[in-house]
Amino acid sequence: METLETLAATLGPRNCLTEPDDLAPYAVDWRGTWKGMPRAVLRPGSVEEVQAAVRVCAAQGLSIVPAGGRTGLCGGAVVPANGPPSVVMSLERLNRIRDVDARDFSLVAEAGCIIQNVQQAAAAADRFFPLSWGAQGSAMVGGALSTNAGGIRTLRWGNARDLVLGLEVVLPDGRVLNDLRRVRKDNSGYALRHLFLGGEGTLGVITAAALRLVPALKRVETAMVAVPSPDAALTLFSRVMESGAEVIAFELLIGRCMDIVQKNGIGLRVPLPLGSPWYVMVELAAAHPSVPLREMLEDTLATAAEAGEVTDAVLVENEQQRANLWRIREDWPDCARREAPVVNTDTSVPVSAVPRFLAEVEAALSSRWPEGRLIAIGHAGDGNIHVSLMAPNGTSREDWVARAREAEPIVNAIAVDLGGSFSAEHGIGQSKRHAMATHKDPVALDLMRAVKAAIDPAGLMNPGKVLP
Repeated sequence: METLETLAATLGPRNCLTEPDDLAPYAVDWRGTWKGMPRAVLRPGSVEEVQAAVRVCAAQGLSIVPAGGRTGLCGGAVVPANGPPSVVMSLERLNRIRDVDARDFSLVAEAGCIIQNVQQAAAAADRFFPLSWGAQGSAMVGGALSTNAGGIRTLRWGNARDLVLGLEVVLPDGRVLNDLRRVRKDNSGYALRHLFLGGEGTLGVITAAALRLVPALKRVETAMVAVPSPDAALTLFSRVMESGAEVIAFELLIGRCMDIVQKNGIGLRVPLPLGSPWYVMVELAAAHPSVPLREMLEDTLATAAEAGEVTDAVLVENEQQRANLWRIREDWPDCARREAPVVNTDTSVPVSAVPRFLAEVEAALSSRWPEGRLIAIGHAGDGNIHVSLMAPNGTSREDWVARAREAEPIVNAIAVDLGGSFSAEHGIGQSKRHAMATHKDPVALDLMRAVKAAIDPAGLMNPGKVLP
């Protein structure tokens, strides 16, 4: 194909992959659900090479699927199986930290930088980059920003878009939007970067970002707590928020999760006795080491225990214990995969509605699929609870997905009815386009289509994603 030869000449043959074995890793998503073979995988190493490759593709009508660490859960970085001829543009070689400015509390990273490396670069400057979730060791900046990733610290510092000061983006026609300024105030018209944050590569290719840093955390206290109910957990949340301490994480896990982690986790141990119906992981932090966080946490938990909101608790004593505790949360997806197939959701509701949401979901799913196991784990402090319906042991994934395919629409409808969203932090990709058609406001969809048509009139950027 002449276009591929031109791309190989532009990027070098080692960075225009066409052999089936080379394409295979880029042709399937992390869950193994979405599959589609690209015509080639492009690996540009500079913004100029991204521009050149985009211009070649645009001239030949070849669609582009941007990709980073490919840890997404909605098929957003995979070519649609029945879509137009497409290439995957992997940003893995754009992996430089361009600048760290400790006095400005900012950092400029290219799209292929792994999130954990950004965290380490910030730490080396005695600063902290708050974005954090289980895939941070392989997820990349471009993908995290394109999906507006969330994670365990959204409660305190917001999702990915809240940590972005500026962007560099290659547009569908090959032009570069250079908006890497690191100012906190800029009222000079539309905030264009927000079109690309959460845009999932449908409007352009993010190549670099100016990211906001915060002071390094000099004191951290973490606890795992057993609670009798989601309502008790929410009351505890109010108590820790009112304690005067900086709450940076508040995770809620159904007791069944702990059983599965204890059974399937490699090197994992639940630090509390099993048997509680619900558990909470709470973390407090301060930028100054003299802040009495432990006393604040102990006092809050003691008061909650007297009120019957806490039945047991353990506070970590060192960094190793803290890391082991958070591994329970981070390794949960792998533990679940070893147990049985699941139908997943990614919903959010107002924080105050979390107990009602869980009660309505449990009633709806148990009446329809009594053989299924309700899994609920997520960020109770920001209302993002990941509800899954797990198959009975011995059930194949294909069979369970066929039997329980309506579980996700049911959960989505409950969340939306409570004033929430059917997509909290994973994005839309291919998997939630049906939910967009069902639940997204029609006027909002019209505006999104108008933006797409204005910026990408040929529809070449990440086809088959986001818009129904």
